[in-house]
Amino acid sequence: MGAKRHLMANVAIAFFVFCFLLSFSMPSYSNEKVRIRIVTNLGNFTVQLLPRKSPKTVENILKYVDEGFYTNVIFHRVIKNFMVQTGFLTKDAKKKKALHPAIKNEAINGVKNLRGTIAMARGPDPHSASSQFFINTKNNPHLDFTSQNPKGWGYAVFGKVISGMNVVRRIARQQTNNDNAPIKPIIIKRISRI
Repeated sequence: MGAKRHLMANVAIAFFVFCFLLSFSMPSYSNEKVRIRIVTNLGNFTVQLLPRKSPKTVENILKYVDEGFYTNVIFHRVIKNFMVQTGFLTKDAKKKKALHPAIKNEAINGVKNLRGTIAMARGPDPHSASSQFFINTKNNPHLDFTSQNPKGWGYAVFGKVISGMNVVRRIARQQTNNDNAPIKPIIIKRISRI
């Protein structure tokens, strides 16, 4: 009986040592649990970021989040059955200048612009995204990457709404003017990591 216990103890120790060593050789997925909470005057929602799929994009967004850049920024573009956009215009209609250089477009990552995903807004240059982003309120396959040319680069998805999509829908239902700007300001009070 004593020999059996001794053997079992040795097996248990070997197993724990194996698991400990294995933890050093396996990639860490803890960075996939990066989340941000977006607090607005119409309610709050939570976004799961995708740093393994869009590392530079997530790094860029988190810089702006950590610096408090999005405080009192509005959703300045709301298009029903398409998307809602924010990231540079304050509630008193002042433009906030981007704090960091534009980033390389990571839309080649294979993540699709599906309903509830969050992606970088940009100009005609595929690699011109800085602080602006949008949330898809429906599946938008025409925004996905197809090829490495100006028309085919698409828009890089870097996260998805995991709770509070009802708030995003509320934002999307707001009345807008002819420029797709909400008539009543939709204000981001803050964005923070959680």
